[in-house]
Amino acid sequence: MLEIGLNTLIIVLLCCGLALFAGGSVGILRMPDFYTRVHPSGKLDTLGTLCMVLGLAIYNLDLAHLNLGNILISLKMMLIIVFMFYASPTATHAIVDAGIHAGMRPWQKGDQRRR
Repeated sequence: MLEIGLNTLIIVLLCCGLALFAGGSVGILRMPDFYTRVHPSGKLDTLGTLCMVLGLAIYNLDLAHLNLGNILISLKMMLIIVFMFYASPTATHAIVDAGIHAGMRPWQKGDQRRR
């Protein structure tokens, strides 16, 4: 019974990750300028990575064949999540800062031109 619950949790996490990645992709395609495109890519890709890697880490902890190797691999996956939560906002900030220094101006409501 516990295995059915874990499999359901894994499926939900992977589907949520897929939905977040799809939302980030749609946001990148639909937003009008550089600055508004960075926002969905930074936020939704980080959350999508959290859901996907967490689902894979739980999947790796197979209760029937639990051993030290599987536990260590799942811990490494958790470290990937921690690294992503530190690196992704920092990288997004650096990209936006580079856009500001390059002279890119934000989109205004009256602008018809998309960059």
